[in-house]
This record gives sequence, C-alpha cells and structure tokens, in this order.
Amino acid sequence: MALVLTDEQELLKDTAREFVQERSPVTRLRALRDEQDETGFGRDLWKEMGELGWTGILLPEEVGGSDLGYAELGVLLEELGRTLVPEPFLSTVVLGAGAISLAGSDAQKAALLPGIASGERVMALALQERGRFAPYDVSTKAEATGSGFRVTGEKRFVLDGHVADDLLVVARTSGSAGERDGLTLFLVDPASDSVRVTRTIMVDSRNAARVQLDGVEIDAAQVVGQVDRAADVLDPLLDRATIALSAELFGTLSEAYERTLEYLKTREQFGVKIGTFQALKHRAANLFCEVELCKSIVMEALRAIDEGRPNVAQLASAAKARVSDTAALVGCDAAQIFAGIGMTDEEEIGFFLKRARAAEITFGDAATRPTTGTASRRSPATERSPTPGPRERRLRRPRRESAAAGRVPG
Repeated sequence: MALVLTDEQELLKDTAREFVQERSPVTRLRALRDEQDETGFGRDLWKEMGELGWTGILLPEEVGGSDLGYAELGVLLEELGRTLVPEPFLSTVVLGAGAISLAGSDAQKAALLPGIASGERVMALALQERGRFAPYDVSTKAEATGSGFRVTGEKRFVLDGHVADDLLVVARTSGSAGERDGLTLFLVDPASDSVRVTRTIMVDSRNAARVQLDGVEIDAAQVVGQVDRAADVLDPLLDRATIALSAELFGTLSEAYERTLEYLKTREQFGVKIGTFQALKHRAANLFCEVELCKSIVMEALRAIDEGRPNVAQLASAAKARVSDTAALVGCDAAQIFAGIGMTDEEEIGFFLKRARAAEITFGDAATRPTTGTASRRSPATERSPTPGPRERRLRRPRRESAAAGRVPG
C-alpha cells in the first residue's frame, strides 16, 4: 500500500492544522508555563476538540465517537505535535479510552466513553513505578477483601494524573515485580481520601503526577478486564500508545526541521545566507533523509494497527526508536544552527528540543525498546538497541533516567 494520505485524511490534516495554529500556537504553551496554570491545558479547548469529534476519534458512534482509525488519529496527532498542544490526548484518548475499549465491561464503557468522546472527561493510566519504562515492574499490591480489593503503592510519571477524573491503576494481585502474569487493572477515584495526587511539571512544561495509594478500597465492579491478566490488555495498549506518541513526535520534529530550514534560507552571515555554507547544506540534507524515514515508519505502524497485523509490536518499537533519535538529532542541530538565540528561552525552537527529550523516554527509548520484540519480552536491565540510530551514529551516550518526570511545583 502506498504511504500517502487519502482525501479524507488530507481534509482532516488541513482542518487540524488551521485549528491548532489559530487556537493553540506555541505561544499558548509558553503562557500556560509562565502563568503556572493549575491544569496546564484548557478545559474549554478540550471540550471544543470533543465537539470536533477529535477526542472520540477512535470510539464507536454509539458512544458519541467518530469511529475512525489510528491512521486518522496519527494525522491529528502530527498537527498537535507541530504546535506542542498540551491537551491530554495521549493519556485520555489513547490510554484511557483504549483500555476501557479493550477490556472494560459494558457498564464501564457506558459510564466512561461518552464523557471522553464529548471532551468532558480526562483519564490517566497509573502504571510506571521506576525511573525507566518497565511495564511489568509493578510492586503496587492489591489484596483481596470480602467485597473487592485493597490497593497500596506508589506510581510516578502518571501523564495528566493531577487533572484526571478517573485513574486506571495497574496493581499486582499475584506474583512478584517483573513478572508478566499477576497484574490487574482497577478504576480508582482520584478524589478518594486514600489517594494522594501530586502534580509534577516535566522539562517540556507538560503534566505528569505522582500517585500515592494508601489502602484504597476497590469494589469488584471497578476491576477492568480479568484479574491477573492485565498484561493481555497492556501489551497492545502500550504498543498503540507508543505509535501514537511517535506520530505526535513526528509532527514536533517536522516543525522544528522546517523552522530550521527557513532560518538557513534567511539568516545572513558574512554577507551571505548561511544556507549556502556547504557544511550546513550537508546537515540539512541529512536531516531531510532522517525526517522522511520517520514519516514512513510512523505511517506504516499506524496502518498496521488498523489492519490488525501481527507485527504491530515490532513496528511500535521501530517507530519509537527511530523517531526519538531523529527528534533529538533535529532538536540539537536546530539549536546549534540557530546559534546563540537558539539557546535562549525567547526563541521557540528550544521548546521543540525539550519536548523531544521528554517524549523520548516516555514508553521507552531506543535503548529500552529494541526493534525485535514486544513489551512482554523486554528486559530493561540488559537490552540495548540492536542498531544505532541517527543520533547514536554521531555520539554514544549513557541512558538517562526519567528525569523528565520533572519537578514538583512549589
């Protein structure tokens, strides 16, 4: 199949680009950061996106959704990535709605999905407990009680957790940390007295949270899917979320590349355009090749989800590794080409580099997501990327912990 957009996807792309450029340019993210907005995004804009059918893009029409596919979601996310839109698409539309669609009961779907489709509800997945992506390294315990479960533990890097109306908490009902089996998904009310949610602000000015669960009482009706079998839901869910994030990050790196290319054509030094310097021409040509490779792998991965192909997990890892490395490469080269102004907060190009750094470690980077397996076969302590990406070909660097999960505002 040719890797080109259909007429309908082109229309969606044009509509999304016009909307986000008018309603959520990069200056909006700067304003939310500088004003220390308590939510970090706009509830009104989120609802408008619901009215456009974006928040329900993957949901069936019977719950108010648009009943489209991941190819269309990728088109939308690419445009959101271009202006660094901070609305909770990944946490709510992909992870939250995705989990309920995959494993939720009829009652759970009826209660939660219409609110997501309308842009009135925000959900967050509370999974990660360590500084590095390791989906089965879960120590949070869920002990059986007479009427349900009692959940105790701590989660970190919970995307948009501080504004979530519902938390999807992964807890261990059997086995030991690191084992695939024995995990269960629970719906948890963040307003419960036994739940403490602390907002953290990441390096890219996006939202995450730390969630403390102090013996939260969970009714059996709040279990999502089967007890001890959450990994069967998490595996496809995380692969899809990884591909969705790659689509967003592709939009971010594309915008950074295009801004850099325009700068090369207009900035003068020694009386000539700097884009005429041979060394910078070589850099621009190299970036173009890497950007085009990212476009191809992201489109292929999105279509693989819609077509139900068996290699979705491998494509998710390949897309994330390639796009993460290229985004970092484009961001670093852009900052260097913009020179001194590129290192200042006044110039917007730095926002794209920061977003690339934060997104790189979300759901694993090239080091922790090898292109040969799925989450169920990863061992983050020992595995490395089998082939160097564009950034690694220039300079090998040690892996980073999830420092992007940021600081606690105060």
